Amino acid sequence: MSAGLVWNRDGADWPNRETSQFISAAGLRWHVQIAGNGPVALMIHGTGASTHSWRRIMPLLTRRFTVVAPDLPGHGFTSTPDRSGLTLSSIAREMTELMRALRMEPDLVIGHSAGAAIAIRATIDRRMRPRAIASINGALLPFGTPIGQFFSPLAKLLVSAPMVPQIMAWRGQNRATVERVILGTGSKIEPRDLDYYSRLFKNPRHVAGALGMMASWDLTKFAADLPLLNTDITLIAATNDRAISPADAITVGRLIPNARIVKVERAGHLAHEERPEEIARIVDEIADAASADQFRSKRYSG
Repeated sequence: MSAGLVWNRDGADWPNRETSQFISAAGLRWHVQIAGNGPVALMIHGTGASTHSWRRIMPLLTRRFTVVAPDLPGHGFTSTPDRSGLTLSSIAREMTELMRALRMEPDLVIGHSAGAAIAIRATIDRRMRPRAIASINGALLPFGTPIGQFFSPLAKLLVSAPMVPQIMAWRGQNRATVERVILGTGSKIEPRDLDYYSRLFKNPRHVAGALGMMASWDLTKFAADLPLLNTDITLIAATNDRAISPADAITVGRLIPNARIVKVERAGHLAHEERPEEIARIVDEIADAASADQFRSKRYSG
């Protein structure tokens, strides 16, 4: 396995660095950021990202929550498990073991893209018992968009070729290439955020972790389990998302008993990076509703 990112070098200016710590759990060395006071909100980023993805929304949520934001296995500054440890069920288990090592139980789980699937899998498997889940452009169904249909089988092919992560990381050194990938998801992010993605994408171990995760997941089986979720969930769907179709939220909303849909206009797949204040406001509303037990009658907005 290629060398990973080095914290004292690559993380010297990492967002919210003062909240970072390293924890051993589930046979992994995790990079996790913890800040704030109040009920625990676990934030799980998506494939190919890291804690940097929450850099602008995290300070907004720490006013109300104790925010816990780890790098996923094989991503950012967290170590990589073997291939079997990158399946959806395995990552849900590993995430749960991390929270146990921290002696924390999440009241709210906020998952972006693949992070939402991890939150749901852990909850269905009764590894976590949050009062509510917030799914931001959740990757919860077999990929239906053109970009999703392209990347999913491609990852399965590429992960078997040892040199591919190095080649893709070499391509990632071209900032313009990284920018095209981000724009392809329907999002336009700040130059500083693009710099962090560029730093990640040029590291072969991070690329290998993202590819390995994509190649190991079976979303068809996962989608069949969605009706088993009995926890309140809000499906935040950005209308300009080109990676996960906003229509997926409607399909998922019909499958999960206690679901509601909230649309975010004129935002793409990285809606929480483009519109952190709006997403934070929605999260606050979710927490208010969970506290008041107002989710029980199914409703849709937007």
